[in-house]
Amino acid sequence: MTARADIADPGVRAAFEAFPETFHRPLRDLRQLILETAEDDPRVGTLQETLKWGQPSWLPSRPRIGTTIRLGTDRQGMHLALFFHCQTSVIRDFRSGPGKDMRFDGNRAILLDPDGPLPRDLLRLPIRHALTYHLKPAKKQVADQSEHQTASS
Repeated sequence: MTARADIADPGVRAAFEAFPETFHRPLRDLRQLILETAEDDPRVGTLQETLKWGQPSWLPSRPRIGTTIRLGTDRQGMHLALFFHCQTSVIRDFRSGPGKDMRFDGNRAILLDPDGPLPRDLLRLPIRHALTYHLKPAKKQVADQSEHQTASS
């Protein structure tokens, strides 16, 4: 997959290209994971790919389905950052459950090593949680996702 070929919005494409070269592949992989996770859950519907705060962002096109997910780097530019709205429970619920051993930036981001393996199955949980955030209570959703992941393992 090439981000240039797949990203229709020129602003989003430019934002991806503005990241340091070493971040390009892992950020494209995270983008693909977001798109696949949305596609796997029919409740999400079509995703809107746009820029928010100058960062590539995704949210369901229909209102009141989910909340925005953004991609970027941490403040020091050392780690990939998978950002979620800080006033949601996405990070809190993930950190208190299956993501307890991951690195976080408060309630706003999951931080990842750009040179390390992408924990795809684990990251699907907070991505799905964010994309369906307004559909049912968050705590039940995380429990359902954890059970689904365990059953499919």
